Amino acid sequence: MKKIGKTHKNCPSCGLKYEKEIGFYMGAMYVSYALGVALFVACWVSINLFFPNANVFTQIAVISGLSILLSPYLYALSKIIWANLFFSYDPEAIDKFKRDQTV
Repeated sequence: MKKIGKTHKNCPSCGLKYEKEIGFYMGAMYVSYALGVALFVACWVSINLFFPNANVFTQIAVISGLSILLSPYLYALSKIIWANLFFSYDPEAIDKFKRDQTV
């Protein structure tokens, strides 16, 4: 659990630097918020669809429990999504990195 959300400084295959600047992953908070809202809506709709007689306190308990249990994974996923908005795949980068390492 300690390693969830940790990122490498550079890609081990191509050497790409993952953090463009200090605080780069602060923007992942917005993605994490969106994922949390999506989780809330999906849980609320599911509970109301499959258990129409569930009371409000049961809904709150289920949604809160899932939010707490899944928060490390949502945090890691939000960092991955945020990074993918700014980094693109370069198929030649691995070959170039390997050539630079051997020289």
